[in-house]
Amino acid sequence: MKPFFAIAAVGLATACGQSPTQPKQPIVVRSEAQDQLHQLDDLNRAIGLKRAIYAAGYTCKRIATSGYVQEHDNLSMWTAHCDDGKDWAIFVGPDGSAQVRRCTEVAQLGLPACVIKTGVRKPN
Repeated sequence: MKPFFAIAAVGLATACGQSPTQPKQPIVVRSEAQDQLHQLDDLNRAIGLKRAIYAAGYTCKRIATSGYVQEHDNLSMWTAHCDDGKDWAIFVGPDGSAQVRRCTEVAQLGLPACVIKTGVRKPN
């Protein structure tokens, strides 16, 4: 009889939308590389973002402005405006990888807009 009551209790908790193993806060994975981008000055951040753009197969002769946008899932989103008029969204992952998209495409993909958050140095 005891196993029946244990199964029933778990079933009731699950039926109420509360899983006994579900964490209350999302698990966030961050890397040192993600955190270091927040510590860089404008010039060194531009160099790092420019390298990500080139590694993705795109070009940008000079980054005129760049900055942090927001966290998106476990990715840190940055944006870079190149002097050729192209704007880039750079998503830095906890494994140090970077995904690069044109800012004109991010809305179509359902991603956050390429808007630099002023006064933000590091996510909570």
